[in-house]
Amino acid sequence: MKEYVDGYLLAVPSDQLDTYRAMASRAGEIWKEYGALDYRECVGESLEHNHGMRNFRHAAEAGDNETVVFSWIVFRDKADRDRINAAVMTDPRLQDVCIEGVFDPKRMAWGGFDTLVQA
Repeated sequence: MKEYVDGYLLAVPSDQLDTYRAMASRAGEIWKEYGALDYRECVGESLEHNHGMRNFRHAAEAGDNETVVFSWIVFRDKADRDRINAAVMTDPRLQDVCIEGVFDPKRMAWGGFDTLVQA
């Protein structure tokens, strides 16, 4: 069975990275509790290049004092993703999370993906 993946790309003010890490750790535990197979939050480390391609820093519209975060959540399938996300979004443990100043959701890129290749 092909797994389903939600992917995210965002810029976090570097001085808010510890706050973001705490929020993401809490959220990841909840997503996994509801059945997500994997939850990853990764910070950009090697983003500047001159290979004629658009880099993640540019795609995330990250400023000089921002850190690029690339993250994904893996689900058994899209139906499982829909069920799990609905449960997570109404979970009272996340209702008090304030993202203001931690990241701008209007600049965040998000999408759901069917698995094409899994090696």
